[in-house]
Amino acid sequence: MTSWRGLVLAVVAALALVETAWLAYPWVRDLVFPPEVGSAARGYQVALSKGCFACHGPGGMGGVHNPGSKEGEVPAFTEQTQMMYVKNTDEIREYILDGAPKRRRDDKDYEEQRKKAGLQMPAYRDHISGAELEDLVAYLRATSGQILPEEKLAARGAELVAELGCFSCHAPMGAGGVPNPGAFKEYIPGFWGTDYEELVLNDDELRQWIAEGHLDRIDSNPLARWYFDNQRTKMPAYGDYISADDVAALAAYVKWLHAGGWKPLLK
Repeated sequence: MTSWRGLVLAVVAALALVETAWLAYPWVRDLVFPPEVGSAARGYQVALSKGCFACHGPGGMGGVHNPGSKEGEVPAFTEQTQMMYVKNTDEIREYILDGAPKRRRDDKDYEEQRKKAGLQMPAYRDHISGAELEDLVAYLRATSGQILPEEKLAARGAELVAELGCFSCHAPMGAGGVPNPGAFKEYIPGFWGTDYEELVLNDDELRQWIAEGHLDRIDSNPLARWYFDNQRTKMPAYGDYISADDVAALAAYVKWLHAGGWKPLLK
């Protein structure tokens, strides 16, 4: 009897130790479950570290006044604004590296106008690595609003994602990785990889996540439920605010993102 009691106490102590390490040391979780962070999500961190949002506005949403410029403000990264300034991803790279594409720098009228602006795009050629450059390009393409599905229902879902601000939590193009204290992996999952496949087993579960903000399968698991209840950022129940048809459209778009055929377009 004493040996069994000692064994039980030892097991309880071991579990307590593991739980303490799991909660207190995020690197332990990252070692067991490495975060799924794609190039676009890393690019957001590059933009943050290089000070891009100081001029292009929070999250690249624009709106920063730029006296003397033709537009009157610094352009946004979002809402298809990029198509007004660049013809391809190589020109995005030139903007980052040299402050403007060669095509524009060779235009005397453009150069004269650019010099009048109070805020001018800096050249990062000597201040950014090759890997950072490619991640930043991926982020800019992901936020451009130009990578859209052709299928009608999924395209409506893309419009709703922009209206509802879903990528604010799930990261550009649903890449995931936005910090979420208290969550099982300490970040908000994306729509691309194994995180999604663990959380969404079928179409019914996807629609329930969107409409109700929770999942019956998780609610029935005490440990999973504990993490779900204790995470700081929680999934809203959008079924309270949008129609069933719009829930279906969001689901179609999320499935299109998860399929990933668009990923080469980020490069």
